[in-house]
Amino acid sequence: MLEKIKEITADSLGADVNTLTAETSFKEDLGADSLDLFEMVMALEEEFEVEIPTEDLENIKTIGDVEAYLQSRQ
Repeated sequence: MLEKIKEITADSLGADVNTLTAETSFKEDLGADSLDLFEMVMALEEEFEVEIPTEDLENIKTIGDVEAYLQSRQ
């Protein structure tokens, strides 16, 4: 799951997938803005067939946060 999240993050945010870790922060490390994050979340929702409500996004800051969130929803 983590590898797929990293692939989607790299595609959405134009990052090198080989530099991404669970600790990578979307805003601080990758410079993502709200539009970038919205597009990434849409891709994650489609890939993992889950809906991520806007209020939950406030707690998702890193790739590891996404993984933990998705695991809790399966």
